[in-house]
Amino acid sequence: MKLVTTTLLATTAVLIACAPVIDQRGYLPDPQVEASIKNGADTKTSVQDRLGNASTAATFGGDAWYYISSTEKQVAFFTPTVLSREILAVYFDKESKVTGLRHFGLRDGHVISFETRETPARGRELTFLQQLLNAQPGTGSRNMDDRNPGGGGGPPSGGGIP
Repeated sequence: MKLVTTTLLATTAVLIACAPVIDQRGYLPDPQVEASIKNGADTKTSVQDRLGNASTAATFGGDAWYYISSTEKQVAFFTPTVLSREILAVYFDKESKVTGLRHFGLRDGHVISFETRETPARGRELTFLQQLLNAQPGTGSRNMDDRNPGGGGGPPSGGGIP
């Protein structure tokens, strides 16, 4: 009886651990507030008061704010899957007045994968083993050029005191 109870509890724990986690990220859409924004009447300040700070702003080709909302599902340790992504674009003219609102979703474009790699630095990257073998305690540089990359001898010795 004890073995059956333990097995049942272990099975239940495994099934609960593998349950998908649904996560809402970013801007939470509010259709009533979005409908209250009027072209030509509202400004950047009034839009920010109603919708909050934008997720991002346009860099090229006009003045626009983007409010991004996404819903993702993740099962256990696997990579999350995007279930839905909605973008509210608010466009402004030169006087910072609203010229239009537009909604975009996954069906309107491609899923953008953000680059997470780092830009490589100049120089040579050494492995841990190479660094360990190159470190020779007690042996310093015997050549002045190795210590001074400019190739010069440095300041005169004695510091100019007679």
